[in-house]
Amino acid sequence: MAVTPVKSFDLEALLLSLAGIEVITNPHEVAKLSQDYHTFSPVLVETLQGKVGDLVVRPANEAEVLKVAKACVEHGVPVTVRGAGTGNYGQCVPLHGGVIVDMTKMHSILWVKPGVARVQAGVKLAALDKQAQEIGWEMRMAPSTYRTATIGGFIAGGSGGIGSIQYGLLKDRGNLLGLKVVTMEDEPRTIELRGDDVQKANHAWGINGIITEIEIPLGAAYPWAELIVTFDDFMTTVRFGQALALADGMIKKEIGVFASPISQYFTALQQYIPEGTHVALLMIAEPSLELLPGLLQEYGGKIVYEKLAVDASKGLHLAEFTWNHTTLHARNADPTITYLQSIFPNDNLQTIEHMYHHFGDEVMMHLEFIRANGAVANPGLQLVRYTTEERLYEIIRYHEQRGVFIANPHSYLIEEGWKRAIDPEHLEFKKMVDPHGLMNPGKSKLLSIAD
Repeated sequence: MAVTPVKSFDLEALLLSLAGIEVITNPHEVAKLSQDYHTFSPVLVETLQGKVGDLVVRPANEAEVLKVAKACVEHGVPVTVRGAGTGNYGQCVPLHGGVIVDMTKMHSILWVKPGVARVQAGVKLAALDKQAQEIGWEMRMAPSTYRTATIGGFIAGGSGGIGSIQYGLLKDRGNLLGLKVVTMEDEPRTIELRGDDVQKANHAWGINGIITEIEIPLGAAYPWAELIVTFDDFMTTVRFGQALALADGMIKKEIGVFASPISQYFTALQQYIPEGTHVALLMIAEPSLELLPGLLQEYGGKIVYEKLAVDASKGLHLAEFTWNHTTLHARNADPTITYLQSIFPNDNLQTIEHMYHHFGDEVMMHLEFIRANGAVANPGLQLVRYTTEERLYEIIRYHEQRGVFIANPHSYLIEEGWKRAIDPEHLEFKKMVDPHGLMNPGKSKLLSIAD
């Protein structure tokens, strides 16, 4: 993937412009803070090798963010914003060096009210969730990295996660209420995006302004039960997951389905899961539990582990085995494993069944049930036994030729992930907030640093 070279800049002059702000110049620390979990992809490991920033800044407040933006514009320095670095696509890996803006010092929860919260971008998702639960609310959705991920990183680089079976995805109208962003104009300023305008910076990988504050709606905090259910047949497991997802009267937070032998990578869960069985990991509101046995009887599932809300802080947390934490656990056991991100066509599970039998253990089936556009969907985060890049792309092409949408996790380009094109409205906003093309350059096919 070709990238546009960047003009050199005067590092000493830049450092003078950043006086009073925490700056990290130690090469080891800068290299560490130039990385994320793109290492899940052997393709990205090779592509992004050696890509590091020149220095890291840690602004403590909005005034310091404005000062950083102004200094970088004046000196023509690229800016890459990062939260906790838990993304998987190289979103916060700088392709052209420059300044890494680490937002983790801006971690104030500004306020939490019934149904809504306002926070700074560096707030950890778990911290917000804990404070919201004190008044009977919680985050609507979070990635499996919720213990370490920041909310700014989630908004800029994420799409959904645990809770999406109930509330959909971040892009769905109503799941994001407000964003404050700092521009990279000649005279940087703050802009408050409200309503549908929030989409101009949502899931934009930090190319459309530096997000400093987020306002999000909350969901009612239920007492959640966590369960492991096993089945003898994989497609029966999938049909059970679909039936539970479609049971609108049952309140769910997580439905993850895993083909054997994926559960062998869940070391802490192995004592509960018989070898060769297929698994569903569930989070269900306790008032809905009474309905679960009847549904399980229809599909022949067996509950092998159950933890009620009273024990929520104890023992295992099943959410940490779902979504891309599944890939993390698998890679801890076998570093050659990588993954896909797939949206299967609405053909009554026929394509899922075909792929399951066609690839066998080479592409191990992992599905997450969500709501998308008002309907139930079952995106895949399949585990792939990696051999060569050529074979990986053969697998991707085979899926695409059969109607499976692949959000390619082996590319750092926005257009090759969940978005196949950047909305013209977003491009216009980009031109306004980043006229010099300094924000995370090279992450879009259509954008490059200005001459």
